[in-house]
Amino acid sequence: MRGTVVGMASPRPMGPAMPALYQEDPFALGFLDALDTVLAPVMGTLDNLDTYFDPYLTPDDFLAWLATWVGMTVDDSWTIERRREAVARAVELYRLRGTATGLQEQIEIHTGGTVEIIENGGTAWSIDPGGELPGSAKPLVVVRVQVDDPKSVDAGRVEALVAAAKPAHVEHRVEIVKLGGKKGSAKADPAADTPPDSEGDAGAPSA
Repeated sequence: MRGTVVGMASPRPMGPAMPALYQEDPFALGFLDALDTVLAPVMGTLDNLDTYFDPYLTPDDFLAWLATWVGMTVDDSWTIERRREAVARAVELYRLRGTATGLQEQIEIHTGGTVEIIENGGTAWSIDPGGELPGSAKPLVVVRVQVDDPKSVDAGRVEALVAAAKPAHVEHRVEIVKLGGKKGSAKADPAADTPPDSEGDAGAPSA
């Protein structure tokens, strides 16, 4: 996985290890110096092999391959810090898959925004029998993403991420809004299929 690195010195040059006869031969030293250039990245990799498996320390060009080890797809348009964070937290997010916390954190990593999860379930108690049940019978989750520039977020990709991460029987709606531009709490009502009215919103109920 490592190519040659211009100017990288070998930690174990071969010239000084040769018999004195070869150390006095310019041609032999030049030939060995060329081999040192080729082998230096190999030795450097082996000497620092543990850092290649650390998402926060691995070289930038190795990170995408490391992401495949944990089934994570990173976007080249993200900052390198954000890509490293996504790979580092991949296993943790798999453990939270199907939960509101897991969905929130996954969308925050992919969008770089602040995510709010609104569910339509509810709990209540009553001393009277036959009381009205809280929430709605038809499950729905609203995913609101707040970012500085809503147009910079691929709404289709967020839709796909939510659809893949939520329980299959739960409907969802995605709202992408400007950070700080929409106040209050949304109602997760399955009948509320009207698109959000705030400028920059992008959302529609999806199965």
